[in-house]
Amino acid sequence: MSTGSGADSAPAPAAHYSPPAPRSGTSAKSSMFSSLRIRNYRLFFIGQVVSNTGTWMQRIAQDWLVLGLTGSSAAVGITTALQFLPMLLFGLYGGVLVDRLPKRPALLVTQSAMAVTGLALAALTLTGHVQVWHVYLAAFAVGLATVVDNPARQSFVSEMVGPKQLQNAVSLNSANFQSARLVGPAVAGVLITGVGTGWAFLLNGLSFAAPIAGLLLMRARELHAVERAPRGKGQLREGLRHVAGRPELIWPIVLVGFIGTFGFNFPVWLSAYADDVFHAGAGAYSLFNTLMAVGSLVGALLAARRGTARLRVLIAAAAAFGTLEIVAALTPSYWPFALLMIPIGIFGLTVNVTANTAVQMATDPAMRGRVMALFMMVFMGGTPLGAPVVGWVTDVYGPRIGFVLGGAVSVAAAVTVGLLLARVGGLRLSVGWRSGHPHVRFVPRECREEPAPA
Repeated sequence: MSTGSGADSAPAPAAHYSPPAPRSGTSAKSSMFSSLRIRNYRLFFIGQVVSNTGTWMQRIAQDWLVLGLTGSSAAVGITTALQFLPMLLFGLYGGVLVDRLPKRPALLVTQSAMAVTGLALAALTLTGHVQVWHVYLAAFAVGLATVVDNPARQSFVSEMVGPKQLQNAVSLNSANFQSARLVGPAVAGVLITGVGTGWAFLLNGLSFAAPIAGLLLMRARELHAVERAPRGKGQLREGLRHVAGRPELIWPIVLVGFIGTFGFNFPVWLSAYADDVFHAGAGAYSLFNTLMAVGSLVGALLAARRGTARLRVLIAAAAAFGTLEIVAALTPSYWPFALLMIPIGIFGLTVNVTANTAVQMATDPAMRGRVMALFMMVFMGGTPLGAPVVGWVTDVYGPRIGFVLGGAVSVAAAVTVGLLLARVGGLRLSVGWRSGHPHVRFVPRECREEPAPA
């Protein structure tokens, strides 16, 4: 084995695994913005605020440009597919590469590559020479850069903040992304309407100056040292074996895969509800997405306050997410449906952040790039695979049945994974009555609780 991890980091036997772990390094709640006290992470965070806003601007402008050039929604779908295709094809190999490379120089290269792509597309658009194949090529190029950029950014967070602040930093990254999701499309809409799509591409390209400057200004001596994996054969298989042999890794990834594939098909459901169920048009679709983004932002900030990344929180959040989807699917009125998007956003984001943090904390640092590449490939790649199935069910049986299906699969996956983790950890379900309220929790099998006094 050539990971450089040493014998001490070998996977623990299944019998030694306990589902309440892993923790983020502290049992107490942390300040909501505590990781921003770390200078290197603060530079990274500020750069991402600017860059994420530019990225959302380009996503909107890119789709609008393709639609204007071709008049075809299918062409817009091809553009999206080309941007995700490299992650599906090469995502695991990107993780192997990230484990071998120093993260900061790797991010400088990927961020620079994405900046050049945005600037090239801006030049072609502003000079009137852009053709649809240029946009296809740019989308594919961004996807290729993402193959390395995504796992590098995910794993670099732990090097900046260390284990005690990891959940807080991951949560703030999600809040950062959700904030940009609210601001970026609005700015893009103003630019497209006022001066054209080319200026949105130009601002996106220029926005990468912020994260590049942040990376260059970081103090290398303040980063947490991580041993890199040396070059060797079989490292991809080794990473997969590392995940497969550890329940605290494989089952959260499986759960995220099911929820990402079947539970996150909101473009299919929300557009159908806006158009076919409530007959409220594009304004309702925009409102549903905005309320969900608000919920996601709240969920990210709440997650930032938690000091732990417990798997039981992940299971509970996944079950609540699926249950709320079923409730929303059966809600007959417009405003109750719309308002349910907020808690759905909260619990959906909680699933993502908790799984992300738990997987990172349970992973050997020399394997982190490969494991996070697998995590992101499963989560990001699942939705395009599940969307045709969910879309077919929605078309044939109606939006309510399609939405119920997504929620039911999410609940079933949460319950199944929760029971499997409990079994592996030697736990049993304890149901009792305490202080006048039902008390449900998992306890060790050999534990026999004394009955509460009447």
